[in-house]
Amino acid sequence: MKTDIEIARAAKKKPIQEIGARLGVPAEHLLPFGHDKAKISAEFIAGLAGRPRGKLVLVTAINPTPAGEGKTTTTVGLGDGLNAIGKRAAVCIREASLGPNFGMKGGAAGGGLAQVVPMEEMNLHFTGDFHAITSAHNLLSAMIDNHIYWGNELEIDERRIVWRRVMDMNDRALRDIVVSLGGVANGFPRQTGFDITVASEVMAILCLAADLADLKTRLGDIIVAYTREKKPVYARDLKADGAMAVLLAQAMQPNLVQTLENNPAFVHGGPFANIAHGCNSAIATKTALALADYVVTEAGFGADLGAEKFMNIKCRKAGLAPDAVVIVATIRALKMNGGVAKEALGAENVAAVKEGCANLGRHIENVAKFGVPAIVAINHFVTDTEAEIEAVKAHVAALGAEAVLCRHWAEGSKGIEALAHKVVAIAESGKAAYRPLYADETPLFAKIETVAKEIYRAAEVAAPASVLSQLKEWEAAGYGHLPVCMAKTQYSFTTDPTVRGAPVGHSIPVREVRLSAGAGFVVAICGEIMTMPGLPRRPAAETIRFNDAGEIEGLF
Repeated sequence: MKTDIEIARAAKKKPIQEIGARLGVPAEHLLPFGHDKAKISAEFIAGLAGRPRGKLVLVTAINPTPAGEGKTTTTVGLGDGLNAIGKRAAVCIREASLGPNFGMKGGAAGGGLAQVVPMEEMNLHFTGDFHAITSAHNLLSAMIDNHIYWGNELEIDERRIVWRRVMDMNDRALRDIVVSLGGVANGFPRQTGFDITVASEVMAILCLAADLADLKTRLGDIIVAYTREKKPVYARDLKADGAMAVLLAQAMQPNLVQTLENNPAFVHGGPFANIAHGCNSAIATKTALALADYVVTEAGFGADLGAEKFMNIKCRKAGLAPDAVVIVATIRALKMNGGVAKEALGAENVAAVKEGCANLGRHIENVAKFGVPAIVAINHFVTDTEAEIEAVKAHVAALGAEAVLCRHWAEGSKGIEALAHKVVAIAESGKAAYRPLYADETPLFAKIETVAKEIYRAAEVAAPASVLSQLKEWEAAGYGHLPVCMAKTQYSFTTDPTVRGAPVGHSIPVREVRLSAGAGFVVAICGEIMTMPGLPRRPAAETIRFNDAGEIEGLF
């Protein structure tokens, strides 16, 4: 089997105009970036209003492990599989961040014969969306300090500036910094810091905005600071929202690319799921639903993060209702959840698989709480044995669901047709009755407790008095109706990344809360989660280079 990058480079891509035509998008409404990627015009998208929507399928997974789960690979494979059985289907996934690409994770856009291309461009600058988001965010940062420098007419309390800067790179040295050093000409020194771009509220806003007008309104709603009387100062008070919207106008247009089997794929937006809401843009998803019979989308990391936020934030805000959920698992990852070390995953261990199935079972139970039927996709590895596969199928069946073995990595669409047929049957059964986990009117801290207890199975949420007081203040200010976005490690149901399986009775510490008034949610930062990651001891960047043939090596 060739490597992922070798397969991607050998892809027989079609001109992006042909991909657009398959969805009924005229060439004049495509803004091409080269021959194999394009943006869809805002004018064309506006003309889709009122069209009936296709079926929406969410792909999620068990908690991620070093063994690999293959959620994006399965998302892409299922999209190809649905097209192979005669359904007009499109895939919707997120854009890649440069931070993990050059850090520990490396780039990816699926794998094997289930990939989205062009792989290299998608994992680097792509169409420039992240650069636009970074620029718009930092323009607002610059305008805050500039306003203070020129007299501070809004009476911003420099101790209560809550808007940090961002960059799309892992750089721990920028987590906490002091700006405006160097004397009078450089302004007033203050402590601040950087977050990674995918944690920016501007990213979340772009991914939830309905159109340019909504985008500008949401940007204006951003709270950047407070006065000494603790009154909020908004981006619109600084007259920054107009210029920010201008910078983001092209980035708001969804990107269209293709799978290895030349099926349409929307790749747009990219908030992290552990420190943000983890879903591709609502505008891309709704555009795809207006153009295709089936739309397969994913939510980042395990179902405890991505799927929970998809249901409680994205669906609530964008007016979406999924028809089916696919939960991805691998035998290897289940064995790790059952206590097997990475080096021993190749050996058959049915007992460990059964032990690790507790994690899968927890996710199945959690998804059911949202009223949407789920099916399990076993992403096949060559080391899987029949006994191990049957153990998973039996465990899932005992929970009233079904597990389907999928070979899309090695076989492409034909290796996942069985799952595609099952998904169609579920989606067309009419059994889905989507409901969020909590009501809008539920108090903010109660929403945090609901997620912690219902999804994480925690016994309590531990929050200092300052957090509880801040939540009460936001409720009094009219923000109590917002959903909560839990910033937590992706590796565990707890806040300890080393605790695998399905723990119960633990405590979820909330050390800080942040109000994203423009995006429309409250972020609860749990445990030691960082909004600016650092590079590992041996970052992927050390091995990324051009080879003698002028090809990129080490990115994948």
